Amino acid sequence: MVIEAPLSKYKRTNYKIYIVVCVAAALWFGYDGYFSNKFKEKHTQKDGTPDSTLVFNQWAPPFFIAGAILLGLLLSKIRHRKIVADENGLIISDKETIPYDSIQKIDKTYFDSKGYFIITQKDKNGREVIHKLSDRDYDNLAAILDHLVAKITK
Repeated sequence: MVIEAPLSKYKRTNYKIYIVVCVAAALWFGYDGYFSNKFKEKHTQKDGTPDSTLVFNQWAPPFFIAGAILLGLLLSKIRHRKIVADENGLIISDKETIPYDSIQKIDKTYFDSKGYFIITQKDKNGREVIHKLSDRDYDNLAAILDHLVAKITK
């Protein structure tokens, strides 16, 4: 049986909110810096040079737009990220798989209250590796945790 935990709606929504805030800030500063004559008059010195506020409002919009584009690209990259628990192990990413027999312990002390659990495993070199999985990052983690506990206790 395969159980999947896709990227959480919480995380996707936060990225969308950040994108909207960046675009809104770019529009706001761009309007004040280029189109609002009242704002320009208020922030222009007596010799005709703009003060630091007007300069910031004129320079900031491209950076906010670039930030929104970068956040959009990042969102599109991580949109299909998920954790998969299959019969062989826990697949966290394309490059990282945790076999069930390498898991030493699962600390689910804070899962009910704070929404995360910690997996401690031994890697190929014999080092302990700690993975913290949070319900803010992935949905359906309760099913993954139940499946992990069932596989470990066998």
